[in-house]
Amino acid sequence: MLKSPKILWLIILVLLAGLGFMTNKFIIAGKTIPSNDDRTAILVTAEERTMILGEMRKFLETIQGITEATAKGDLETVATLATDMGNESPNVSPSLMGKLPIEFKSLGSATHGLFTDLGETAKGGDANAVLRDMGNLMLNCTSCHADNKFVIEGTAEAKTQ
Repeated sequence: MLKSPKILWLIILVLLAGLGFMTNKFIIAGKTIPSNDDRTAILVTAEERTMILGEMRKFLETIQGITEATAKGDLETVATLATDMGNESPNVSPSLMGKLPIEFKSLGSATHGLFTDLGETAKGGDANAVLRDMGNLMLNCTSCHADNKFVIEGTAEAKTQ
C-alpha cells in the first residue's frame, strides 16, 4: 500500500502525461511527415493506401451516379445513392486509424454526413438544391486532396519528403 500521497500524485501525473502523449500520437497527429509540396504526407502501408484510394473512388463513383441521375431528373436515385454513401462505414483497421490525423478523420466523417444531407435534399425534389449540396460536398473532396497525400512507409518518397 502506498503511504505517501506525493508518490500517488506522481504516478497519476505520469499516467496522465502518457495518456496525453498517446492521445496526441494516435488520435490527433497520426503518422505524418511534412511534404515537399505543402501537403501533409500520411505514412501508410501499400495495402492501406490501396484501401483508402478505393474508398475515395467510391465517393467519386457515387458523385458520378448522382450527377447522371440529377441530369435525368431522377432524384429518387440521387436520394438512394447519397443516403447509401452517407450510411456506409469504411472498414478501417485500428492501426490505420492511428495513422490518420484528426483533420483527415474529421473531414471523412463530415463528407459522409454531407452525402446523407444530399440524400435528404434530393427527397425534397429540387434539382438545383441537389446541385448546390453536391458543390458543398465536393469542397470536402478538393480540400482533402489539396491538403493530404498518402506515402508508403519505408519508400524513397517517404524519406525525401
